[in-house]
Amino acid sequence: MNGQPLMILVAGPYRGGTGDDPERIAANHRAIQRACLELFRAGHLAVNGEDLALPLAELAGSTRVGDAAFDEVFHPMGRRLVARVDAVLRLPGASAGSDEMVALARARGAAVYTSVDEVPAVAR
Repeated sequence: MNGQPLMILVAGPYRGGTGDDPERIAANHRAIQRACLELFRAGHLAVNGEDLALPLAELAGSTRVGDAAFDEVFHPMGRRLVARVDAVLRLPGASAGSDEMVALARARGAAVYTSVDEVPAVAR
């Protein structure tokens, strides 16, 4: 896929290191979204499970991070995504879920990057 746009899952801490503090979770989520924008601007299709899972968790009845409806959707969404993407961008920070996404990607031979700068350039 040299020079071609990749579909890249951005995996980084969402709850990790936050003590479930809503402001810290929001900051983590924003960092994931910023990485998605960087990848998009570089010519790739970036996805993150949070933006797909959170609305579904709410529809499923979730009222707080970590409740049953949240757990029904949140990590399963990431697992389904990682099975379809070309690569994973692992952002820094402690995150068991992100570590799982990296392991799943590596198990199926998908590339894993730790910086946007490592992602191959898109041919223009």
